[in-house]
Amino acid sequence: MSRYEIANQLVAAGKGIMAADRPPAAFEQLLESEGIAVDDDAYRNWSELLFTTANLNDYVSGIIMTPEQVLLRNEAGESLIAGVIDQGMIPGISPFKGMVALAGSDGETVGSGLDGLRERLAEFAAMGVGFTKWRAAFQIGPGRPSYYAIEANAYVMAQVAALSQEAGLVPIVEPEVMLLGDHTIETCFAVTEWVLSRTFEALYIHRVDLESALVKASMVVSGKDCPQQADVDTVAEQTVKVFRRAIPAAIPGIVFLSGGQSDYHATAHLNTMNANYELPWKLSFSYARALQREPMRIWGNRSENVAATQAALYHRAKMNGLASLGLWKTELEGEAVAP
Repeated sequence: MSRYEIANQLVAAGKGIMAADRPPAAFEQLLESEGIAVDDDAYRNWSELLFTTANLNDYVSGIIMTPEQVLLRNEAGESLIAGVIDQGMIPGISPFKGMVALAGSDGETVGSGLDGLRERLAEFAAMGVGFTKWRAAFQIGPGRPSYYAIEANAYVMAQVAALSQEAGLVPIVEPEVMLLGDHTIETCFAVTEWVLSRTFEALYIHRVDLESALVKASMVVSGKDCPQQADVDTVAEQTVKVFRRAIPAAIPGIVFLSGGQSDYHATAHLNTMNANYELPWKLSFSYARALQREPMRIWGNRSENVAATQAALYHRAKMNGLASLGLWKTELEGEAVAP
């Protein structure tokens, strides 16, 4: 498939992307924080559970993986990435090597992993990977994000996007404005507009083909600790407004990160945007926690819970697939998710 075809398939009607790209060390930390036992096979078993869920391709078009997951094999020696491709889903890669301190800043960060990236991307493309995802994280606070941090991260994201397209891969650019903080939704709007505008200027300078790229964006929401939390309709209105100002219509689709939202709100916000607005791009999901939080709780690293875990994952994928069409309703959730 061409890059253009891959980009459009990733945001096909009623489908979104599952972000499974939690590195092994971070995965183990998450299990420990949830009181789930960690063993040598936990990472492989969890990855295999996610990638082999029956009919997941009904609602999931692609899966973002770590370099470790791309190489994983099951107990029978079969490649997990080959299984994803056989199910009709597109494997993606997060070649990102984590955040590092941005020199000369007051604790701000920039993504690392540019060294040798051209060669690594060529290797991933040869293995069947179809797209990349690269994250920048901006925290709102006194003096943050700074112009310096926004410019540095925009430059790196654009370089990665250009290298990805050179390798025949679709870049997903992820400038995340973080939920952490006590900022108002108005402040989040202003920062999001600034970050997106500078990101797209950098993409233009780096000659990135927008028709063969996607954006992974955060929603415009009140900070987690803000005493005045914006309602679902306001979040949808403000998010659509900032996208119309800052994201060119040439982009085929925008896929949201959940960013610490509850499962309910991640789905409800996405649904409200699709149900109430005419938009030039597809709006869908690229969720990690909002797809996997409840399934992981059910799983608990116990083999006897695999079937129930996969059923829960399929349910969350279906709910968000419906939300990407504006067809989700609260009553479809049963008691699984509450506002």
